[in-house]
Amino acid sequence: MERTFKLASDVHRRLVFGPRDKYLRLIRDAFAVRLAAREGKVHVSGAAQAVRYTQTVLEELMRMAGDGQVITEREVRQIVDTVGRNGRTPSLQTIEVYTTGRPVRPQTPGQLRYCQAIEKNDLAFCIGPAGSGKTYLAVAMAVQALKKQQIKRIVLVRPAVEAGEKLGFLPGDLEAKVNPYLRPLLDALHDMMGFKQVRAYVETDVIEVIPLAYMRGRTLNDAYIILDEAQNATTAQMKMFLTRMGMRSKMVVTGDITQVDLEEGHKSGLVDAWEKLAGIDGIELVELTRGDIVRHRLVQEIVDAYEHGERGSEDRSPRRPARGTAKANTAEQE
Repeated sequence: MERTFKLASDVHRRLVFGPRDKYLRLIRDAFAVRLAAREGKVHVSGAAQAVRYTQTVLEELMRMAGDGQVITEREVRQIVDTVGRNGRTPSLQTIEVYTTGRPVRPQTPGQLRYCQAIEKNDLAFCIGPAGSGKTYLAVAMAVQALKKQQIKRIVLVRPAVEAGEKLGFLPGDLEAKVNPYLRPLLDALHDMMGFKQVRAYVETDVIEVIPLAYMRGRTLNDAYIILDEAQNATTAQMKMFLTRMGMRSKMVVTGDITQVDLEEGHKSGLVDAWEKLAGIDGIELVELTRGDIVRHRLVQEIVDAYEHGERGSEDRSPRRPARGTAKANTAEQE
């Protein structure tokens, strides 16, 4: 099968092909097609499905170039990976953040449902594997709400539970002590706002990043509140957190129920809430899957390998306690 695409200008060519045609070679290697670029045109030949995938990727890159968006290798790889898994490009829905030239968009149908659930409901839960965008997209939606002045502050919360390691005494003030636990949330913020703006907002309490234990006794109005790594909250902590919601506020609760670090005998508050709150109007539960992973391609293979190994262990050891396998009431399996 063969297809030919015409580029609008030399500027389009440079943006779509990348430095020294790097992006073109990346697409060629990913789909095993033959590519020839000359006189402002790209000729593609190969297996029918591979040519269709290449067409989808090139059309998306040309659209981005036409919109004046900066195209980086990271974005090209994400588009290639998404098209290779789903046969279609990421959602055209763009989440408005402060950093220019780096649009944030849902990359899979599951991620799009997740963003829509956050938009439509005051409380959204999301479970899924590492790299599926649970935290990053929640923070992006919060930043967008702040930018549009729909809220007055962002509160990012995480349980201070050690993931299988004993860190011992940590020196410094409260910020220094909890920083290791809250680092992923700060990394996402820095991606979307820049270091100086994040620091200014933190110093003026427009953005607050705190451990879960410090939420007790508070009521948060006009706020966007995210609880990350919620699988490590106890049932009592989860109830305490959920009842902090004030007027004109939104809450997003995210976690991976396969990575619970609570002591033996303690039920995850995320699993408990998932079971108890399903079906309540204004609350939506979304489950992301391996097909929603958008990190390095190896992350998906690593998740697959560990899940396969855990299934094998369960077959050999039927006494192993279940973590909880609640199903989403809105998200179909990818």
